[in-house]
Amino acid sequence: MNPNEIPIAGRKTPKDWYAFRESLRFTQDPANWKKAYEEYFLTRLTTRYLKPIKMLDEHGSHEGEGFSILAIICSLIEFLESTIQGKNYRWRRPADNEYSSSKSLFISFLCKRHPFCTAFDPLLAERFYVGVRCAILHEARLKDGWSLVANGPAGVIINRDELIIYRINFQASLNKFIDWYGTALQSDHALQAAFIRKFDSLCD
Repeated sequence: MNPNEIPIAGRKTPKDWYAFRESLRFTQDPANWKKAYEEYFLTRLTTRYLKPIKMLDEHGSHEGEGFSILAIICSLIEFLESTIQGKNYRWRRPADNEYSSSKSLFISFLCKRHPFCTAFDPLLAERFYVGVRCAILHEARLKDGWSLVANGPAGVIINRDELIIYRINFQASLNKFIDWYGTALQSDHALQAAFIRKFDSLCD
């Protein structure tokens, strides 16, 4: 398949992105950035992350699909933070605006992005990265005392003392962050520049 025809967000292709990008470079119109968020960012998230999570959540049999959802969430966190920073993954010898290890991105997201920053500090975020993110993606389990339950107290993302992840609240917090990002992107020039870098890389 021609690289310019590979979908990057729903049916949008690199060819579509490069044409649309010109409207972003030469205007500060919030409506254009709202369109970028909805047609590229949110569509990519919905089709590749949010819709699969919803399908697992609604049609699961309560026999472990929560772990699959958590694995998707961990992948999503890395994508969100790398988009905010405008960084792209390179396995070896990363240059400017590139990274080769997800640890710093993951910790940055949990410690800096609302509402997660109210629940995590750098030490706890690192423990989450090792015992949850790495464990679930590499070994299909949680380690170091972490556990996962579906429901928790209203608005509570994790139990810090018992290392319990409240999955539904965690998902809801991610949705709140994604909504915030859509609004902030319309006027934040740093986020806008990072967005362009990210989607340029997705088209490589």
